[in-house]
Amino acid sequence: MPLRPSAAALVLALGAAAGCAVHTAYEPLRVVSLPAPSRAEFAEELPPGELALEKVTDPAAWPELAVPIEDRAALLEAIERSLHYLAKPSSRRYYPYLDISHGRVVRSLEAFRDLVSSGLGPEELARALRQRFELYRSRGRRGTGEVLFTGYCEPIYEAALRPDARFRFPLYRRPDDLVSTEEGVPLGRRLPDGRLVPYFTREQIDAGGALRGRGLELVWLADPLEAYLVHVQGSARLRLVHEGGRLLPVGYAGKTDRPYRSLGQALVRDGKVAKEEMSLGAIKRHFRERPAELWPYLFENESYVFFRVAEGGPYGSLNERVTPRVTIATDKSVFPRAALAFADCRLPRPQPDGSLEQAPFRAFCLDQDTGGAIRSAGRCDIFLGTGPEAERIAGATMSVGRLFYLFLKE
Repeated sequence: MPLRPSAAALVLALGAAAGCAVHTAYEPLRVVSLPAPSRAEFAEELPPGELALEKVTDPAAWPELAVPIEDRAALLEAIERSLHYLAKPSSRRYYPYLDISHGRVVRSLEAFRDLVSSGLGPEELARALRQRFELYRSRGRRGTGEVLFTGYCEPIYEAALRPDARFRFPLYRRPDDLVSTEEGVPLGRRLPDGRLVPYFTREQIDAGGALRGRGLELVWLADPLEAYLVHVQGSARLRLVHEGGRLLPVGYAGKTDRPYRSLGQALVRDGKVAKEEMSLGAIKRHFRERPAELWPYLFENESYVFFRVAEGGPYGSLNERVTPRVTIATDKSVFPRAALAFADCRLPRPQPDGSLEQAPFRAFCLDQDTGGAIRSAGRCDIFLGTGPEAERIAGATMSVGRLFYLFLKE
């Protein structure tokens, strides 16, 4: 589950070695259906003190970088957002990362921006990158370099500012008793006597009324599954039906310290949906046909997310606006913030008949967000935009590929 903009991750544990060559030759991976045990392997956390990237020293292990840029203006704008973040003094605390200094990240983005702005073709750009940059790869699942890619989006749902017979399921503002670190990592609930205890579970909040009567309701939705999906995505645009259809953007304001559990994986585990058919559409169909099963499954995910009005968003965990098909979300405790990346995976592509077909996705990206359920070197989430079509594509995104980062040679 991505949290967008998410809880900031733990401060980087420094001191890991840079690593060595990864393969004698680069070979992209193409898989889209994984059993639950395999998915769990991608989520395994690194040992304390280890980071996600290792330097690629074998030229044959480079991916094919000669790819067309889908939207040059969007990529350039995303680069500027990373540079804007890196201009903040607080960004320096996360570097050095391996042998990569804060200044080197800035110079890398500036150099890449100049190359993109110059209008170079794919082959010329790839040649310049090989000459001027060094390549790092994500260690991925158990050091294999395999990374599980998923998608997230900003959905659009109907909502109301006040509850009525139809709109009964609230999104809550951040409560005052929720305690987090300076980096946004949730710690629990502060009691009046000063003690810190785990925060309320999803069931205690939604069924037990643990937050009721505190005036924390930000907005109300008509569908409890849609409210839950806003938690999963971390942001949404809500069409206020009693306010002339005005769109209200809401974004992440914090989360509890309770564990996250995947709704889709729970349905596969119980044989409710076949793993090869699992998608957001399959989840919606299942609960539309069996509404009595919804709440027990939702309550399995104890984690709970709080929201704020987020004009100008959606924003990532760097507090910078995210860009469709450019912004990626990773575990910020082991990946370098704001850095230039290159993703090689597959994404669903809409077809003329309305279906989705898996197609190669090779693109330059910016690491500008954090996923609430992405806590390892083997996971990456791609922001896919706003609205129903983006939600449909994000819900069908799952492929295994590779993730690289590029830094200017010193």
